[in-house]
Amino acid sequence: MSHVHIHKHEVKGQNLVYSILLNLLITIAQVVGGIVSGSLALISDALHNFSDVLSLGFSLIAHKLSRRKASIDHTFGYKRAELIAAFINAMTLVIVAVLLIYGAITRFVNPKPIESNLVIWLAILGIAVNGFSVLLLKKDAAHNINMKSAYLHLLTDMLASVAVLVGGLLMKYFGWFWVDSVMTILIAIYLIVVGIDLLKTSTKMLMLFTPEHIDIKEMVREVHKIPGVNKLHHIHVWHLNDEELHLEAHLDCSDDIKMSEFNDLLHQVELVLFEKFHINHINIQPEFKKQDPKDFIVQD
Repeated sequence: MSHVHIHKHEVKGQNLVYSILLNLLITIAQVVGGIVSGSLALISDALHNFSDVLSLGFSLIAHKLSRRKASIDHTFGYKRAELIAAFINAMTLVIVAVLLIYGAITRFVNPKPIESNLVIWLAILGIAVNGFSVLLLKKDAAHNINMKSAYLHLLTDMLASVAVLVGGLLMKYFGWFWVDSVMTILIAIYLIVVGIDLLKTSTKMLMLFTPEHIDIKEMVREVHKIPGVNKLHHIHVWHLNDEELHLEAHLDCSDDIKMSEFNDLLHQVELVLFEKFHINHINIQPEFKKQDPKDFIVQD
């Protein structure tokens, strides 16, 4: 397997630790505040925050595992652990959202007076804490799906706290206690939207689907432009994780060349695949007039 070396963004697991501690703090404060004030939106936000503590903890474990070296028993190491973490985190977002909707509908049917001042101050605390956590993970989220799942949990927390703050203000100045349930439902709907999107992305990676930015036919056309290439076929392209995009294929050569000459040809293929399609792990089987299926995609 050939490997084109690229600069990798160093994801900082320490930022996850800070975020876990901050979210644990705000969760405890919101649970106590929600019970005292009688606000379902506040308790719902606390439930979401607690799910974040668990999700962030799982993301941290997955991050540590992904850094373990490969071995005879684990030839890829634990690099896909972060994909599993992202998948589970996405599932928790959707599950928590469904629970919030159920609780909000129940409260909407049977509204109760709420201590709005406590709701307002705890919402402000939630915005500050989650906002800081979002800033901690923002850079890493752009380079790593596991960090993105943690980042989305925190971002939705911050937005949920904004919604709770708005609801608290409306309850304080207008006495609209039903707003608490409405805000809870809006928070839940947003959680479902971002959760399903992340669930789709992580599922596609776990199922080894062809990455969306890869056009197999275009890739083949580019490789076929290289002198000495007859046909690239029996192609598989997949993400091992966010940093590693793999390709394995058969390469039918135009001539019966020596292995040293094939090395030069392979290098040209590697450059094209890396520079134009960002594929950095390449495994090519050389062939010359071999009697096998020559389709781009072959069912193994």
